[in-house]
Amino acid sequence: MASLSKKTDKTSSRKKKRVSQPKTAAKKPQRRKKQGKKGKKTSHLKRNMVIILLLLSMISLVAFGYFLGQQGKEVHTPVTHMHKTHHTKSWKNEFSKLKTKKPKEAKKDVLKKHTVHIKANLPVPLPVKHESSDTKEKKPDSKIKVETEKKVLLASQGNKPRLVIIIDDVHTFAQLHAIQKLKLHITPSIFPPYKLATRSHLLAKGLKHYMIHLPMESGNTQFNTQSKTLKTTFSKVQIEARLKEIRRLFPTARYINNHTGSVFTANYRAMKTFYRIMKKEGFVFIDSRTTGRSKVKRIAHEFGDAYVARDVFIDNVQTIPAIHKQLQKAVKIAKMKGYAIAIGHPHDTTIKALFEAKNILKDVQLVYIDEIYQK
Repeated sequence: MASLSKKTDKTSSRKKKRVSQPKTAAKKPQRRKKQGKKGKKTSHLKRNMVIILLLLSMISLVAFGYFLGQQGKEVHTPVTHMHKTHHTKSWKNEFSKLKTKKPKEAKKDVLKKHTVHIKANLPVPLPVKHESSDTKEKKPDSKIKVETEKKVLLASQGNKPRLVIIIDDVHTFAQLHAIQKLKLHITPSIFPPYKLATRSHLLAKGLKHYMIHLPMESGNTQFNTQSKTLKTTFSKVQIEARLKEIRRLFPTARYINNHTGSVFTANYRAMKTFYRIMKKEGFVFIDSRTTGRSKVKRIAHEFGDAYVARDVFIDNVQTIPAIHKQLQKAVKIAKMKGYAIAIGHPHDTTIKALFEAKNILKDVQLVYIDEIYQK
């Protein structure tokens, strides 16, 4: 009996354990459910905060965009409003002068006047742009231009318009003699000594009217192989040394023109350095105009000098009819402005065309280069 009671006790205890196990297991999910509800509440709060922040950011973006729009409207206001903000003092002065007109009409006149100035970029300061060394200097004053015009003799004082014909590339006595045989007032432009003509400077001995045909840097590298060609990379000392040498070789020379030189004459810095030293040595520069970007005119006016340049090349096409056509063009220019400058080369065809051009040249006075300047 005792054993049976023990067994029943064990079984009852097992039952108790079995019964108690589900109770503990049932409590755990209830706790988890409570924790889940709290987590949901926090997640809802976070989501709401994010939405609020997004709305606030959107509102701020809209407000910022509206502000930018208002600023853009202020920047792109009409020219009249722009001028009003920058030049209120000048307005008052001009309104005081216009007493005879009605206020509205006077205001309109002033606005029109200042609108034109703004379009011309005169009163309103513009942002400074980076410029190359060629263009940093200021443009010549209009007063200088007026003064330089007086220094050029426009040939209107003579009976006929004047035509200068320059023959470049002269470096042999045969070429010089061919020019002289024409018995025309033609100006030879002589090469300084170089490899193929080491004594070319001797051609100038005894000549009253001649020029120096000075090699300058070209865009075509094959033309830069001639000895002592002036280049834009040369220092002031190198340019000065070359010009002093030219003065020693040609002690009576007065005029220089460029051989090639499309790169050098278009470089403001190099050309101005050359021009200043050249004037110091007593030379006058005649621009062959081998490029449309030449800075010589601007530099000449800055120094208060007249700008004299080639008007026509006569023998780019080496046929007699083509040369005669170019001479006719030069004569026409001379009739329009009082004088003209034509440049050719010592080709046999050019010499022959000039010999046969008496009828073309009858309406002009053929002169040397120094005869278009005032004495």
